[in-house]
Amino acid sequence: MPEPIKVLTSRTLVLTQANIDTDQIIPARFLTTTETTGLGAKAFYDWRYESDGTARPEAVLNRIDPSEHRILVAGDNFGCGSSREHAPWALYDYGFRAVISTGIADIFTSNALKNGLLPIVVDQATWDDLVAHPEQPVTVDLEANEVRRGNHPPVAFAVEAFARQCLLDGVDTLGWLSNHTPAIEAFERSHEPQTVTEPA
Repeated sequence: MPEPIKVLTSRTLVLTQANIDTDQIIPARFLTTTETTGLGAKAFYDWRYESDGTARPEAVLNRIDPSEHRILVAGDNFGCGSSREHAPWALYDYGFRAVISTGIADIFTSNALKNGLLPIVVDQATWDDLVAHPEQPVTVDLEANEVRRGNHPPVAFAVEAFARQCLLDGVDTLGWLSNHTPAIEAFERSHEPQTVTEPA
């Protein structure tokens, strides 16, 4: 199960490139697994490693501590390209818990929300400030639906209600249903067809 997201304060990792697609996030050759763990090592693989697997020391994703950079600030149209749940799996396993951009692809947004990763769309001015100050701590408050940083006014963001509740609770769709099993069973019992006895 994903960890709950309520109030997250972290430094950011900034990748300003626009149109970062899912094949850049997790190359297609790594889609042979259905395990959600272990893919963090493959996140942005072709940016981080040479063809022989040697790590590129200049690659920022090889130089940061993921536990201190849990918010990714990305360029416009992030997560475009083919649909693959492996993309949010890889980002989550690497250590990210939120992605902030001026535009995030719809399918990626849906996959991210189902897998514990919070996609946030902000206005250009807010994004510009985040890019200009990558070391300032940023707070993502899902309880209040706002991003806060420095002395700036909070910036509101929207999240679909059911997905928001799952993120707050740290559950996926199946986990949410499992948590409501007693209520579901009670509802089913109350709606069982009644047996009608015909008069003799």
